[in-house]
Amino acid sequence: MISIDLIQKTAETLMDKAAIEIPEDYLTGLQAAAESEDGDLSSFVLQAMLENYKAAKEDRRAMCGDTGCPRWYVKMGNEARVEGGPVALETALRQATANATNGVPLRPNRVHPLWRTDHNNNVGIGAPEIEYGYEPGGDWIDLITVHKGGLFGTDYRMLFPSDGIEGIKRFYLDSLLAFGKRGLACQPAIIGIGLGGSKDTCMVLGKRAACLRVVGDRNPDPKIAALEDEFKELGNSIGMGAMGFVGKNMVIDCNIEVGYCHTGGMQMSVHAFCLSSRRAVARLWPGGRVEYRTDPDWFTPYQRRETIDWPTATTKAAK
Repeated sequence: MISIDLIQKTAETLMDKAAIEIPEDYLTGLQAAAESEDGDLSSFVLQAMLENYKAAKEDRRAMCGDTGCPRWYVKMGNEARVEGGPVALETALRQATANATNGVPLRPNRVHPLWRTDHNNNVGIGAPEIEYGYEPGGDWIDLITVHKGGLFGTDYRMLFPSDGIEGIKRFYLDSLLAFGKRGLACQPAIIGIGLGGSKDTCMVLGKRAACLRVVGDRNPDPKIAALEDEFKELGNSIGMGAMGFVGKNMVIDCNIEVGYCHTGGMQMSVHAFCLSSRRAVARLWPGGRVEYRTDPDWFTPYQRRETIDWPTATTKAAK
């Protein structure tokens, strides 16, 4: 089984990596944006951020003063076993979050919504969020930390089937304009769109699309993949660039995820990750081996399955 000490140690390393080291896929996308940007202030912001990312890595300091709201995604192979079980796992992730807040350091952003109680460690009721996914086969677990901006950059609307693709485009543009004009997000960013599900799952899909897919990745459905390309171009055509200034690079990439919904509706959520796209991943195996990476590889065929059952999982479970 996978030891709880290894989980906590790895989680603390991931918190450090996410806060300090910009993922290579996002950095490449941002560099391309900087090369093509012709807005004066937008160009200045992009160049300043690229310099800041380099300095952060060299000095081992957080790349942004506002380190967002740390959250965890845990994916487990079907045969994975954790010492102490899921309660011990969650305790280790909460402890790692607290330790990293003081050690990296991270800004302690989490407070009680009413009493503003602040434990100065980003841990509290429902914080950090821990979400789970599972895969057929494997005795490993993936730990993924994302430091997502915690204030704005998110919107939701209940659309209807008759709104169609044009309605999706209108809400998408409405959201990006609001993010830019009102300073509700730090652009440019990876934009995630969730379509369908119920309201809560629609929001989850959109946030995961923004935070758990890399720049250049495309949905396996060719029609959705074409929409992703179109929406990236559309988002960069509205005349806004970095931090809402005049420019042409507001969207580093656009990712779309869907879920089956009620026949009478078409839910939609829009999420901007952050100009500092903070994520880090590690796979842990029994015996202590750890592999670090930056691609969460969350949306596997199993995560997007449409069937009632997954034959491979059923066969292995029966044995």
